[in-house]
Amino acid sequence: MEMESTRFAKPSTPTKIYSLTKMALHNSSYRALSLRNYSSFRNTTAGSLLQLRRSSSAKVLSLFHVTCYSTCSGIEYCSSSKRRSRGPVMAAKGKSEGEKQEDGKYKHTIDLPRTAFGLRANSVVREPEIQRLWDENQVFKRVASRNTGASFVLHDGPPYANGDLHMGHALNKILKDIINRYKLLQNYRVHYVPGWDCHGLPIELKVLQSLDQDARKELTPLKLRAKAAKFAKSTVKNQMAAFKRYGVWGDWDHPYLTLDPEYEAAQIEVFGQMALQGYIYRGRKPVHWSPSSRTALAEAELEYPEGHVSKSMYAVFRLVSAPTSCKLLNDFIPNLGLAIWTTTPWTIPANAGVAVNSKLQYAVVEVDSSSIDLTAPSVNKEKRVGNALKDHNKLYLVVALDLVPTLEAKWGVKLIVKTALTGAELENCRYVHPIESRECPVVVGGDYITTESGTGLVHTAPGHGQEDYVTGLKYGLPVLSPVDDEGKFTEEAGQFSGLDVLGDGNVAVIECLDKNSSMIMVEPYKHKYPYDWRTKKPTIFRATEQWFASVEGFRSAAMDSINQVFWIPPQAENRISSMTSSRSDWCISRQRTWGVPIPVFYHVESKEPLMNEETIGHIKSIVSQKGSDAWWYMKVEELLPEKYRKEASSYVKGTDTMDVWFDSGSSWAAVLTKRKGLSYPADLYLEGTDQHRGWFQSSLLTSIATNGKAPYRGVVTHGFVLDEKGFKMSKSQGNVVDPRTVIEGGKDQKESFGADVLRLWVSSVDYTGDVTIGPKVLRQMSDIYRKLRGTLRFLLGNLHDWKADYAVPYSELPVIDQYALFQLASVVKNIKESYDNYQFFKIFQIIQRFIVVDLSNFYLDVAKDRLYVGGTTSATRRSCQTVLAAHLLSIVRVIAPILPHLAEDVWQNLPFPFTAEDGHKANFVFESRWPVLNEKHLSFPEEEVNFWVTILELRTEVNKVLEVARTMKLIGSSLEAKVYLHASDAGLVSRLVDMCSSENDADTLHRIFLTSQVEILPSLEIVNKDDIPCTGEYLVQNKNKVWVGVSRASGLKCERCWNFSLQVGSYDDHPLLCGRCHGVVNQPIPAMAAAS
Repeated sequence: MEMESTRFAKPSTPTKIYSLTKMALHNSSYRALSLRNYSSFRNTTAGSLLQLRRSSSAKVLSLFHVTCYSTCSGIEYCSSSKRRSRGPVMAAKGKSEGEKQEDGKYKHTIDLPRTAFGLRANSVVREPEIQRLWDENQVFKRVASRNTGASFVLHDGPPYANGDLHMGHALNKILKDIINRYKLLQNYRVHYVPGWDCHGLPIELKVLQSLDQDARKELTPLKLRAKAAKFAKSTVKNQMAAFKRYGVWGDWDHPYLTLDPEYEAAQIEVFGQMALQGYIYRGRKPVHWSPSSRTALAEAELEYPEGHVSKSMYAVFRLVSAPTSCKLLNDFIPNLGLAIWTTTPWTIPANAGVAVNSKLQYAVVEVDSSSIDLTAPSVNKEKRVGNALKDHNKLYLVVALDLVPTLEAKWGVKLIVKTALTGAELENCRYVHPIESRECPVVVGGDYITTESGTGLVHTAPGHGQEDYVTGLKYGLPVLSPVDDEGKFTEEAGQFSGLDVLGDGNVAVIECLDKNSSMIMVEPYKHKYPYDWRTKKPTIFRATEQWFASVEGFRSAAMDSINQVFWIPPQAENRISSMTSSRSDWCISRQRTWGVPIPVFYHVESKEPLMNEETIGHIKSIVSQKGSDAWWYMKVEELLPEKYRKEASSYVKGTDTMDVWFDSGSSWAAVLTKRKGLSYPADLYLEGTDQHRGWFQSSLLTSIATNGKAPYRGVVTHGFVLDEKGFKMSKSQGNVVDPRTVIEGGKDQKESFGADVLRLWVSSVDYTGDVTIGPKVLRQMSDIYRKLRGTLRFLLGNLHDWKADYAVPYSELPVIDQYALFQLASVVKNIKESYDNYQFFKIFQIIQRFIVVDLSNFYLDVAKDRLYVGGTTSATRRSCQTVLAAHLLSIVRVIAPILPHLAEDVWQNLPFPFTAEDGHKANFVFESRWPVLNEKHLSFPEEEVNFWVTILELRTEVNKVLEVARTMKLIGSSLEAKVYLHASDAGLVSRLVDMCSSENDADTLHRIFLTSQVEILPSLEIVNKDDIPCTGEYLVQNKNKVWVGVSRASGLKCERCWNFSLQVGSYDDHPLLCGRCHGVVNQPIPAMAAAS
């Protein structure tokens, strides 16, 4: 067909050569030049075609944000999206959306989009429908079993079954589901068994809180366990329903619960293997003890809230003797004392020594009594000076030499240095306990003794501190711990018996020392202090008889295995390495009822434990059949193997249960090694960053201890979820974002966003750090989702008459279509790389930029003309549909892991069947596999990529001048315009001229600019201001100019396509049509089109 709508003139060779290609690749800005007496206008635009770049992985195209200036007759440029009039394109859009249309002579010749796929998601109804469709057809199971690739196992870290889910749960489970669904599309045989942690104190407390005092008194261990099990199972049911509503796929019919008999048996087996290898032992040593829970706690069960304040005390312990190696101290005895500092005065009754650092320098200082001002008012009422400074004639103290100035300021006295000595010289000095009359030694401690705080001498109570305990073992110090389960002093503490160590007992000890003139000063001290994570109350260090796992026995192997695991983010490796290298032995016993029992018997008289391969194996066998309840209702003789039953009367069952971290830390053994289809080690563990000291570590330690290898090949960690302002969510603050409310709506939130919007948010955040969410963020996600849905609806609607047989060979496609396929292939490749690297936020950025913005704003915008009015069976429409089909089938599959409901909704509305690579018909989107990478599409020449970058930038500039022309009332729609171009780059001019005369209508400039005509001017000297009233000029890289002019289009408006053409009026049978439309309407109407 004659391309009369575009005229061009052959230009002369320009004197200046410039490159618009480099302009796009270097984020350059355009600067306005004044042209004659035209005034300037400016605007900042975000012309952004997907920032792709040519790299080793993909050819990428980038149209950067540029600041543009242009010139035009006295009108300030302002942006607008209304580039087109309400011609057939807009009318078609209106009709597709149900608007009332006026009858038109040629409306039956226009191909309007048709699809049942709704613009509104109606997620409250549609998402559950899609989930039922998946369930009824067992899609997850079908796809996983049909896939022929390698197995992929993401092992689920069990959430605690004790309440409603929060946004952290949603982030965690959705991240896992994104990974699993992607692996399904990649032909992996995905196995995902969701699990729950069902034992432990939180559930036990929930049960107790539900009972009144009388009911609690009648509560036997078995009744408590029955109620706890019922509560846990009920919670599991509720949480499972919520996880399913998030769109999470898994083996929901066969989850793992730590209360299942087969799980408990596997856990006992792990315990037994560790015990038989010598890693499990019973000892009396200090552990974190929660008086509020009355049980020992592991490090992972502690939290350190801000703002804790302790009563810190400086005290003096009177020296009574010095070894011969330190005779110089005898000159100061009996007026010489050791100055110590402690934040736990209540531990003084258990003091067994004072530790020094052998490498530090210490000083004997004299307290200048004349410098003490006892009348000075205290700024802090809780800070007071003790009698040790008030009631003395001559007082000498041993302190760290470097701390003398600090202590002078702190105590408000002058300290006169009399002599100096090393910590090593102080070893074996002896002092009198400040409360009792017993003598205690000075010992050498470790590097934990510094001059950063205190006095440089550490009060040592082996029964109340880990470092104290280690030092005490070295010197054989007694392990005293006169504190009971409730955190009260026992009779062993004498005068303090019955007092709460964290309350009045602490105060009583301070007053006792002050009465004995041993207290120098007491003051409040703000620091981090361990709290019970469940009761939110402070804990203590207390020596009790407990069962421990000796980490020292396999620490080196654990450290080696950490180096062999891939960690995301990489710094996670440093975190777990430091925690593992420094951790003490693991206290695995708990004094609770609801848990897996430690399978041990104690001799009635000797108290010696009975635990060996036979006893453990027998109990494991019983538990596997009857569950751990058997430990409570079966007699000792039934629980003991045959050979020990005669001695049953000499033994009693132990009452301790295992730490819940041992429960979940055994999941690799109970699930990965027992379930069919699973593998050990797992391919991936994914949990919150707090699990470096929790599940990641407990799983690692049990696996290393028994099998010598880590239970995982890779570990991904995510941060915590905060509100939009970055604050921790709290019901009291009213800033909690409930995932259920987000999905289904609530009283204060009329709009329900649906699961896919929540999943889109998960994909948008860099989960390796803390992430934020709130109403504003969700509205942004909803808007992006709506635009994405609209784009997919457009693709579906314009493929309503498509068949795969209609596909146009790549070599016959217009260049604009080949370029669009290059973009698509690059995007798919980059998205795949981001999935492989677990960088989902990059996928979100690509989707938002390319699919939502660039695809809609450029290619689909330009494509509407040939789709609607190009002719049903025309080559130009079929070539465009070829591209649209490729986009639809690729986009819907690459977004499916993130937005499965949307993807499935699209797939169920496909107007044509799809056959996967293995030959089977894909009835569901996850049966379709990942899009095959098309190397031919990616091989689009580099120079062509750069040229299209230039064309797109030029289009942006043309649109600006068109907008000015519209503002001047020169034109209404862009189809009423004719564009003039002049450039000084000969190569660019040649290409523009070629495009104007392109044999393929889709590649012509006026189609790309959405105008009726384009003319290339050889010179600006022929420009008449009256003929071309609106112009603009732009500097490229500050040296070369591109000139754009706009006038009214030539000819008359075609009644069918609304383009202006000189051919309108030249056809007798259709005088109101242009040449293109005349050819279309004279073509026979296809049978399918006629039927519709």
